[in-house]
Parts: sequence; C-alpha cells; structure tokens
Amino acid sequence: MSKNEQLEIKSKVEKAARLLLMKRQRQPGVKGWELKKNLGPKYLEVIKLLKKQLEDIGLSIKIIPQEESGTNGKEAMYNKAKFYVVFKEHPTLSEVKTAGWRIDDLAMLSATLLQIISHQGRVERKEVEEMLYSKFLKWRVDYNLNRFIKMGYLREDEKGLLYIDWRTKAEIDSETLMSLLLAKPSLKEKS
Repeated sequence: MSKNEQLEIKSKVEKAARLLLMKRQRQPGVKGWELKKNLGPKYLEVIKLLKKQLEDIGLSIKIIPQEESGTNGKEAMYNKAKFYVVFKEHPTLSEVKTAGWRIDDLAMLSATLLQIISHQGRVERKEVEEMLYSKFLKWRVDYNLNRFIKMGYLREDEKGLLYIDWRTKAEIDSETLMSLLLAKPSLKEKS
C-alpha cells in the first residue's frame, strides 16, 4: 500500500470518527447512507478500522438496523442502519452522573423498559405513567417519558403505546437488566 493510500485511509478513519461522535438533532449516531456519502463505497472497511482503534480506549461501534427497512440485501440494510459509538463496558455511576443523568431518571427508564419487556415489547403509556406516579412526582414522570422518547430510548405510536427504540437497543443490555430484576438476593442482603 502506497503512502498516499495510507494517508487517504487515515483521513477517512478520522472523518468517520468525527461523524460518529457529532450529535445531530438531539440524537447521536449516523445513518449508513450518510457514511457512504462522506467516506465512499468502502465505508464499512473504514468503520472496521475505526472500531479497532476505538476498542483501545474502551469504546465500540454498534450498528442498529432500522425495523422499517425492507430486506433488499445486506448493503441496503447497512445503508439504512444507524451507526453509533458506545462504551465497551458498563459505565460507572460517576460517569453516568457526569453525563447528566440523575439516579431517579435512571430508575424511571429502567422501570419503564422492564414494563415494556414484560409486556412482550409494547405497553400503554397510561399504564407506565400510573406505575411511575406511585413512586415519582407527576411532572417529573411526564417530563422524563417525553425526554426518553426524544432521546431515542422509547418510541410512542399514535395509539399511545410505548415501545423500545433504537438507542435502548444500542446502549442497554436488556438481558442483564432482566437478570438483575430476577436475581435472588444474597445472604448478606437478607440479614
């Protein structure tokens, strides 16, 4: 590989990093077609190289397919998918607080996700609100549910049903969340 080709690849990896780390319309991440437009037809190879570099600093790239995308082949799926930078490991509590999350906000999101998961992937918003109103202030519940929808953690349809959205799929390990809920308390916790 020539020096010019190496410089071009390095430049594309840097550009991919900038694209993936920029926030757009309140939501991070980039669609595959945007990457293809900015990086060229071999954008998936550039993303693989960037992923290797990010793993050295504790980050990774997740590819979240869009549910509404038709299955017109692998390339079409990647063009419509959202590419997103995530932590390789779970963040610490201090990292979460530094990112602007309150503990009660996390509790509301966790409780909402668990309720959606336990209802086979969809639940009426009113049912979630009633459950959260019993533990949190009404204004805080309303504010956070709308915030979670805007941030891409939840999706609400015209019938008032809540669903898990793309950002939950990217950032939250639903299986671990369920196992924490179903875990038996240790002997130390019982006494």
